[in-house]
Amino acid sequence: MLLNRWRRWRRSRPFWGGLFAVLAGAEICALPLAPLKVMLQQGVAGIPSVLMGIVMIVLGLTAWFAPAQRGLAGVLTTLIATAALVLSNLGGFLIGTLLGILGGGLMFAWQPNAAPAPARSPSPSPTPSPSATPSPTPTPSPTPPHPDPQGAQP
Repeated sequence: MLLNRWRRWRRSRPFWGGLFAVLAGAEICALPLAPLKVMLQQGVAGIPSVLMGIVMIVLGLTAWFAPAQRGLAGVLTTLIATAALVLSNLGGFLIGTLLGILGGGLMFAWQPNAAPAPARSPSPSPTPSPSATPSPTPTPSPTPPHPDPQGAQP
C-alpha cells in the first residue's frame, strides 16, 4: 500500500530531475564548508558557492512539490549549474555542474502522463433532409481539457 502510494507520487512529478538537482546543490554547497582553516583562506569567495547550492536544492524541491513549475526550475537549475563551473570550485569539481545540468534537463523535459481518453462511441451522423440547407462550415467538436496546466500534449 505504502509502496504503491510512493510510486504514484514519484511518477506524478519530475522525481529524478529534482533528485539530481538536490544532489548537485548539496555537492556545490558542501565544498566551501570545509574546515575553518580552509574557509578563512577562501574568504568571501565561498559565499556564492553556498548560495548557488542552496538555490539549486530549492529548485529541486520545487520540481517535486510544484511540478507545474518544472520548466522554469529546469532552466534555472541548468543556468546556475553552468555558472557554478566558473564561480564555485569548478562547479563542485565538475560533479555538481554535471549533476545540475542533468537534473535541469530532466526537469525541463519531463511530461505528465495524460489520462487515458474515455472511449467514445461514434455518434451516427444525421442524414440531411432535402429541405434543410447544409451549413457552409462544420463546427469543430470541443476537445477535453488536458490535465497539464501548461498545455503540453503527450
